[in-house]
Amino acid sequence: MPDTFRNSVDAQVPRKLTDSTIGEDLQITGNVSSKGEIHLDGHVIGDVSCVALVLGETAKLEGNVTAEDVVIRGRLVGSVRALRVTLQSMAHVEGDLYHGSLALEQGAFFEGMSRHSDDPMSLASPASANGVVKASETTEIVDHRKDKPTHKFNRMLPESRSA
Repeated sequence: MPDTFRNSVDAQVPRKLTDSTIGEDLQITGNVSSKGEIHLDGHVIGDVSCVALVLGETAKLEGNVTAEDVVIRGRLVGSVRALRVTLQSMAHVEGDLYHGSLALEQGAFFEGMSRHSDDPMSLASPASANGVVKASETTEIVDHRKDKPTHKFNRMLPESRSA
């Protein structure tokens, strides 16, 4: 089969979205978005938006996360809006979690507010181009927070001891 034919056929075949990896030696300043899964082992200063995020043990993220699934092993300073959030034992999170389900492993550090929502992805308040939220949007968020109780955590879970 001639190469020109094979290349034109390959271009028409839909490709599966692949995982993107931000390596341990990479630092990104700015927002990161993907239509697939992101494995973050490096350092990002900015917001991350994707289908699924895995924050590795060496990862540092200073920004907000919006994803369907979030697994955190590293350090996050910012808020998370996700259907499913898992803080594994090595996780260090300083920020608020808006989630459909939340799992915290023993040893995980979490300081912030946890809030369950049937649709956490829709809670994201849009900001203007300069990052300032309009007063009406702030009021809407405050009014919405009155609907459900909030829970604040500031505790590191002790390691289990075998007897």
